[in-house]
Amino acid sequence: MIGRGGRGFRFETEEEKQNRPKVTKKLLARIFFYLGPYWPRLALSLLTIVVAAVLDVFPSILTGRMIDDGFIGGDFGLLVLLVIVAAGVMVASSLLGLLENYLNTSVSQHIVQDMKNSMYAHLQQMSQRFFTVNKQGDIITRMTGDIGGVQGVISGTLTRTVSNVAMLAASIIAMVQKNWLLALVGIAILPLFILPTKSVGKRRWKLTMESQEKHDEANQQLNETMSVSGQQLVKIFTKEEEEYEKYARVNEQIRKLSVKEAMAGRWFRMAIGTFTNLGPMLIYLIGGILILKQGNTNLTVGDVTVMVTLLTRMYRPVSALLSVPVDFSRAMALFTRIFDYLDMPVEIKNKKDAIIPTSMTGVLAFDQVNFSFNPDKTILKDVSFVVPARNMTAIVGPSGSGKTTITNLVMRLYDVTDGSVTIDGLDVRDLDLTYLRQQIGMVTQEAYLFNGSIRDNLLYARGDATEAQLIHACKEANIYSLVESLPQGLDTLVGNRGVKLSGGEKQRLSIARVILKDPRIIIFDEATSSLDSITENLIQEAIEPLLKGRTSLVIAHRLSTVMAADQILVLHEGRIVEAGHHQELLENDGIYKELYETQFKKVLESV
Repeated sequence: MIGRGGRGFRFETEEEKQNRPKVTKKLLARIFFYLGPYWPRLALSLLTIVVAAVLDVFPSILTGRMIDDGFIGGDFGLLVLLVIVAAGVMVASSLLGLLENYLNTSVSQHIVQDMKNSMYAHLQQMSQRFFTVNKQGDIITRMTGDIGGVQGVISGTLTRTVSNVAMLAASIIAMVQKNWLLALVGIAILPLFILPTKSVGKRRWKLTMESQEKHDEANQQLNETMSVSGQQLVKIFTKEEEEYEKYARVNEQIRKLSVKEAMAGRWFRMAIGTFTNLGPMLIYLIGGILILKQGNTNLTVGDVTVMVTLLTRMYRPVSALLSVPVDFSRAMALFTRIFDYLDMPVEIKNKKDAIIPTSMTGVLAFDQVNFSFNPDKTILKDVSFVVPARNMTAIVGPSGSGKTTITNLVMRLYDVTDGSVTIDGLDVRDLDLTYLRQQIGMVTQEAYLFNGSIRDNLLYARGDATEAQLIHACKEANIYSLVESLPQGLDTLVGNRGVKLSGGEKQRLSIARVILKDPRIIIFDEATSSLDSITENLIQEAIEPLLKGRTSLVIAHRLSTVMAADQILVLHEGRIVEAGHHQELLENDGIYKELYETQFKKVLESV
């Protein structure tokens, strides 16, 4: 049965029972912290709910007088007056309902806004470790689904509970005042109403959960096979028929479950209808005995009619109130998940007295640096080197040796476990974080572009850049000829993650973005193995103005870059095992020579 603002009876799943959050004073205090600024509006909303519930009872009570004094008593004038009063009360109750709805929506939306802003600001401060350890889907779910669910808690669970309690209390009080014996008869029916509600409710809940799992399965298949990459893979391996059969099979299961759920609902409504009608019948029977058999002059036909109306109203909120423990538990689970993220410590943050130098020459140094994600596995071990200002250092080494980790430490995407990373003799942990990252430009192996225009992606580096500066950056990065050839030029949309551009075009656009930033230090992951020779040469030409006159740290994949470096560092299993120039490293007959023979020399011979 569904009451005003209510829903059918619901049950906790086994997983919810096992993971039921522990309700503590601290948890409740944090929840009320978000409610605090809006408490006056929320209190007014709850007051309107109670007043509306009380007003809702009056038309039912007035119905008795309409019957006794109006129809039976033959007073038409009084009947008209009572109808007008009843109509006025209903209008007032409806207006209060509108006010309550506005207040609830306003409060819940303000709280959701505050929580989303707090969560986004907090997550923006999290280190790279957080985003590599946690699933992106889980992060998005907490930002959207969990926080969005808070709106339902405020405007739904809380207000619905107050409304149903007020409605039930007002109905019972009115019934007892009319006739305590008939009130007891009506209340005695409640167990007969609750038991089938719980029994059928469990069945429907189980079917709903099974149906939801199948819907999730179907949605997962749609997400995987209807994406650009997914549909391409399906076609390449000619799996269209197989994927169709899989989707059709899931849809068939959804159909069967939906039919079962609908039929369970039919039986549910039939059972509820039976017991809902049984109560009024008993009221009429007991009322008839009292009036017709025992001659009770204190009870009238109007009174019996009022009791039946109130009884029907009393049944409505019962099933909704039975779901309150479940709703409360789920609400606490939502807040717990949100607070779990908000309580995660910020690893990378500014010191209170962070330094902002007036200038930077760009001398980069690692001093006995150790780094690990966890104690079981050390990524970097006792790494020490110096990159002089305006010099280029190339880092080479096998995959997984720690090359990218070194570049991430420079920008403080992570912090060292031991040792120090310094720029111009200042520990990067002592520098203002914004200042530090403004002085460093990074071109990553996978060029990431936002789903916007070329102009939008360039302005991300420098929001106040002029048209001339944008064009100059594109020319320097060897991408302007492409931009110029496009009908919309700089305003051409690049698509999701830059899907409308080739790999080389995205890379050159990301180089143009860094050129526009004009940093003192450049970090470049030179990934050109998947590009054709023409595109590779275009990127190589784009790199030259970027590196010129700047301190640069390059993860090198090309022999020409390695040979042009002022210094070559050879990294193996997290340690710098060799350092020097190309020729002297070849003469050492070590890992560098092995890399040269297996990687660089082949590339050189293929040119």
